[in-house]
Amino acid sequence: MKDLIRLTSLQVNGVYEIFNIADKINAGKYSGFLNGKSVVMFFPASSIRTRVTFEKGIYMLGGHSILFPDNTLDKKEDLRDVCGYLNNWADIVIIRHKDIQLVERFAEYSKVPVINAMTGINHPCEILADMYSLSKTRDDFINDKYLFCGKKGNIGLAWKEASEVMGFDLSQCCGMGYEIDGIKVYHNIKTAVKGKDIICTDSLAANELDDFKECQVTKEIMDMANKNAILNPCPPFYRGEEVSDEVIESEYFAGYGFKKNLLVIQQAVMVYCLTN
Repeated sequence: MKDLIRLTSLQVNGVYEIFNIADKINAGKYSGFLNGKSVVMFFPASSIRTRVTFEKGIYMLGGHSILFPDNTLDKKEDLRDVCGYLNNWADIVIIRHKDIQLVERFAEYSKVPVINAMTGINHPCEILADMYSLSKTRDDFINDKYLFCGKKGNIGLAWKEASEVMGFDLSQCCGMGYEIDGIKVYHNIKTAVKGKDIICTDSLAANELDDFKECQVTKEIMDMANKNAILNPCPPFYRGEEVSDEVIESEYFAGYGFKKNLLVIQQAVMVYCLTN
């Protein structure tokens, strides 16, 4: 049994093992792997892609999902007692909650695998799926140079975790005051994008847009990146804000199909956590 809370707990071998499991699932293996098993999920109502892919993934592997809102875990009852009861019935617990310390405490008391489906500081399954998609479409995604355009938040910090594990080059373009510690930072997209292969973005709050005026990714900006560069915006993205409408309609956009692998990676993570 193994939890997945942070990418840094996987190390390179764990990432490639999950990719290998995903390949096997795509080849028809692991059918019925979750037969007779129940997966308890704590998700906010706003979750779309992560919830859909986990729920469908559970169903396709033969399992049963039981869904609660994430704020169920904020009630007065001690997490030790919540876990004490769920240990009787749950086979996996999947949590999407802003507080990673809550997720870590839950994992400490849980006798079954706990999977982090997003917190305020990271989003491991999302980035695993992106890397898996890149591994299928790039000559060597580890040797590509990555640029993250956005603030210090869960997506940027998750890409930093990934870079630490996999060893690829990562830098950031952001407004002043939004820097991620420990990576190279630019404050002007025209300078930042030169020599880059994979450009990733995250959405911004309304009060942050003015601070990122020099960081918007447009088609003109993508033309300045390396040949065959791609734009991989984290959904939900907002046309006219962190990305232009034109660039989303261009050949640079990785496309909606790029995220198709989120489904098989969610499945592979569950198999990995139950078999390690």
